Order: sequence, then structure tokens, then C-alpha cells
Amino acid sequence: MWKRIFAIKPASRPMLESGVRIYAVGDIHGRLDLLRELYGRIDRDSDDAVGPSTIVFLGDYVDRGPDSAGVIDFLLNEVDPRFSPVFLKGNHEDLWRRFLDQPALGPTWFATGGVMTVVSYGIREGLAGQSADFAAIAGRLRDTMPAAHHAFLDGLEFNHRSGDYVFAHAGIRPRVPVDRQDPEDLMWIRREFLSATEFGGLCVVHGHSQVTEAVDLPHRIAIDTGAYHSGRLTCAVLEGESRRFISTGDAATV
Repeated sequence: MWKRIFAIKPASRPMLESGVRIYAVGDIHGRLDLLRELYGRIDRDSDDAVGPSTIVFLGDYVDRGPDSAGVIDFLLNEVDPRFSPVFLKGNHEDLWRRFLDQPALGPTWFATGGVMTVVSYGIREGLAGQSADFAAIAGRLRDTMPAAHHAFLDGLEFNHRSGDYVFAHAGIRPRVPVDRQDPEDLMWIRREFLSATEFGGLCVVHGHSQVTEAVDLPHRIAIDTGAYHSGRLTCAVLEGESRRFISTGDAATV
């Protein structure tokens, strides 16, 4: 049944439609400096593309690193529309959005780096420890965030499909068709996804689960290389049946 749903030959290698090139960017986590560097390399790399190029950002733009607000500004204003950018929602954007309406989530969000997002919007007082007034912080953050940032956060997609590739922040639940995936899984899944060995002939490109180097398997590609602490922001370049990777700090495309 799983193979009939997707009509993929078991022996086929996952591929994109002819002439399409996709750049999939891993977890940024507030590292505007690395995003600028990687985007410049993508821009130059795309010069020899024979057809349209798309950049798929896999989510987790915010938290942990120093400039989450700057990252959102960059994504909104400096990514060339010719790349038809796709912005997916990560679990950190999920927590951020929920915190705005449910301040009681503050301790959880702050513990995973959310405090750095708040600081990036110029809010620095009253953030410490048990004394933090999360309701007040949520109100100040809602008021401080530009309208375009609110719209960006509310407009994020949960997954993207192109050819035999599925793009999702965390992954997909095995044996569930792509169009029936639970958004919670797409943003948060880990163990059940990582332990699976096939997805009906599809290949899932994901972040969320940190790796030291990009993981390139027939059924999944992992590109969260821990940019916020490692200095390596990684992009998978997909075209036809080929795969390659670009990472900040590398002298050349691998």
C-alpha cells in the first residue's frame, strides 16, 4: 500500500524534475553572519543553473544565536525573489508563536534559547530566572515585533514536495502519506523518523537533529550542523539525481 500511494519504483534513485535545482538550508538559529555567507555562496553557485533554482529554508531561524530578528529581516528583504524561497516552520518557531499567546510556555522556550530571540528585539530587562514576568514579556515582544515579522511567523509552511524529495524541519512519520502528516511530527519528530530505513521511495531532507557533517542516505538527508555553536551552516544542493553540499567555512563545494 505504501509503495502504491507514491507510485515510486523501489529501485529508483530519488530525483528532481529535469532542469530544477533546489538549495535546502539547515537550521540557522540566529546566526545572521553565517546566513549572509551561505546565501552569497548559493547566489554565486546558481549562476550555472540551466533552469529555475529554489531555496528551501528548513526552519529554526531563531533562538540560541545572537540575531534572530536580523535573520528574519534578511529572509524577508534580502533573498532574491528569483529563488522562489520556501520557508518551513521549525519547532523553535512553533514555540515562539505559541509563547506570544501562551506566556506560560516562557520557561520552556527560554530554556531552549528563546531568551536570545527576545533580546534580539531589544528587550533586555526582566528576563532573568524565576522572577521573569512572562506575560509582560510576551506583550512587549508582540508590540515590538514588526508587522512583517508577525506575518512571516504566521505564514510558515510545514513541508514542501518536489519530485521524489520531501522537505520538512524534523522529518515525517513512517508509513503515513505526505499529505496526511501531522504538523506536530513535521516540526518535532525524532526517534521514529531517524530509525526508519525507507519512506516509500521518497527522500526526506531535514534539520532538527544535529549532525557534525551532513548525512547523505538514500532515504534522508540531514543538514542541521549546529550552526549556532559550530559555525557551520549547511546547504544541500539537489539537481536531477545529484546531491552535493555547501557549508560555511568550507573552501569549496563538497
